[in-house]
Amino acid sequence: MTNWIAWLMLAGMLVILEIFTGTFYLLMIAIGLAAGAIAALLGMNGEAQWMVAAIVGVIATYSLRRSKLGRFSRRDAARDPSVNLDIGQTLVVDAWNGDGRTARAMYRGALWDVELEHGGQAGPGAFIIREVRGNRLIVVNNRKEA
Repeated sequence: MTNWIAWLMLAGMLVILEIFTGTFYLLMIAIGLAAGAIAALLGMNGEAQWMVAAIVGVIATYSLRRSKLGRFSRRDAARDPSVNLDIGQTLVVDAWNGDGRTARAMYRGALWDVELEHGGQAGPGAFIIREVRGNRLIVVNNRKEA
């Protein structure tokens, strides 16, 4: 077996492992290994092949890390409508407690604790759910009614 075939087999194994991990970093290392196969095809010695594979792999990994795909975005799950489908829904509050910031309201067939988001105005009417904290719904005034 020639060197370039060994390089491509290693790259193929990393691509298969990549399928199971779900990140692109192993794919970037596989690109480096493919560059090592090209170096072997060009007739470079073993050390040069390793050097080419390492340099291309590091550059590809660094480029991925700097790109949009390599950045992790942290979202607060309590405010993310992709995680909690209640966010953005409307509920009706009939009366607020004496503190003017909390209430109890029916939503989805159950009584929920409701808290008014800072800057909101308490009063009977429809409110939009902005966040879910445990069994408490954080709401803001419905702009359509204002």
